[in-house]
This record gives sequence, structure tokens and C-alpha cells, in this order.
Amino acid sequence: MVVGAGGRLGAALVHEYGREFEVVGFNHAQLDLGRPEQLRSTLGSLDFDAVINAAAQTNVDRCETHQEEAFALNAEAPRVLAEICRAKKARFIHISTDYVFDGEKRHPYTEEDEARPISVYGESKRQGECRALEANDRALVVRVSWVFGPDRASFIDAVLKKARHEEEVSAVADKYATPTYTLDICALLKPFLEDRQEGGLLHLANAGACNWQEYAQWALDCCHAEGIPMKARKVGAASLADMKNFIAKRPVYSVLFSGKYFSATGKAPRPWRDAVAEYVREHLLPKM
Repeated sequence: MVVGAGGRLGAALVHEYGREFEVVGFNHAQLDLGRPEQLRSTLGSLDFDAVINAAAQTNVDRCETHQEEAFALNAEAPRVLAEICRAKKARFIHISTDYVFDGEKRHPYTEEDEARPISVYGESKRQGECRALEANDRALVVRVSWVFGPDRASFIDAVLKKARHEEEVSAVADKYATPTYTLDICALLKPFLEDRQEGGLLHLANAGACNWQEYAQWALDCCHAEGIPMKARKVGAASLADMKNFIAKRPVYSVLFSGKYFSATGKAPRPWRDAVAEYVREHLLPKM
């Protein structure tokens, strides 16, 4: 198996799947998504039965000012990887994002909802989905949201780090999605590793929905319940309009519905609160 080991999900996939499978993980320094010829020569010389592309340019604001880079990494690279896998008759799984939606809906998005991005990042990821599926009809595009986990720091780690030293912390209260645990994604994705599984779009997120403030407050409450010393007890409310450093537009509602996953496997992702509580208990508490 080959994993494009970008970001916290890629690191988790390499770590978790390495326990059971023979896994080769490539980071940017080892394999540049922006160089198609390198992708073809490097992967073309390997024998593998699956490729999971978890690498991307995920800096939403950088994408606005580096559009060529965004489309090279997020749109064109998935097409090349899909073609390589088609030629090798290997499974291709491409990780995408809830940011392909415009956020105008107020009910969870399904795979049948039209993708209408409002940022360069979102559009580059949408193009990556389309190009991968056009190049390889067995490709599987998996949309995830608000990914957190033990392998790389995320939003929640930054909030809790601040809460340990400051009495006042805040988070955006008018933007909604679902925190999704990397270790849950690894477990839930496993049934789809085999090439006999159908391709297409799949939403994969923990159950439920929240805003950033609720997310941060729950994690903080879990820390207090586990006896982790925190100066802050409450997370104040901020708004997207307060985020003056943001360049790109963000969808205000991008909750993903994982009903298709349940129909295919008979299993439902657990609630995000349970996943966050486990993360705090098993990965943050031992570090304290």
C-alpha cells in the first residue's frame, strides 16, 4: 500500500495501517505532488495494491494567493495518481473535504448534493474529485471534515494549549461542521481498501454537528473531567467576521451525512463527542 502521507490523516494512516499491511508513506520531500513526471516514475517502479492520497495543499488562505500551486497539488495530482492506479489495477482512494460545499444548506450534506465551492481551496479540491473519477471509474473520493488526531496538532490542540495558560479563550460560534477523529477514519475506511469495492463519492465523518466554540468547550470539559490542569473553564464566542486574518471564504455550514457509508457497511460512525473524549483520555492525558 502507498500512502500520500500529508497532514495528520496521512500520518495516522501510515501508523495505523502499518500494523497490519506493508505500507510505504511518502511526504512532500520524498514525492512532490506538483511534479507529475516524478509521480509516474516513482510509483511506476513500485508494486502495490492500493494508493491513499491524503496529501494536499490544505492552507485555505494560501490557496487564494497561490492558485497555480493549489490546482497543481489538489486537482491535477489526483488525476495523475488515479491514472497510475488504473494502469496497475490498484485501488485509488483520494481524501477530499467538506469545503467543496458553499454552506448555504442547513441540513447535512449528502453525496448527491451539488458541490459549489466558495474558495480557491474548495474549487481545487472539487476539481481533484472530478478529475480522479474521470480518470479512474474505480476511484473512491472520501470527504472528511475538521480532522483531529494524535499524530499532528490541529485546531483543538491549539485551543487546549492556550486554555492551559490563559483564563480566557474563544472560538468561532457561527460555523458548523463535524470533528472527525483520524483513528476512526482509519478503521472506517478499511472495508474500502479492496479494489472490488465500488468507486465514487463517500462522506466519512463522526456523527453529529457543532460549531468551533462547542467543539472547544467539550474538549475543555473533557480535560477538566480527566484532571488535566486548565486555567480556562469557558470558551467564549467569536464570529467568522472577527477573523480578520482570514483571506478565503469559509462555508458556514458543511456538516457531512455518512448515511451512504452505513448502507454499504452496516456500521455508523460514532458521535464526535465520544471520539474527542477518547482523544483527550488516551492521547492528551498521558502527556500531562
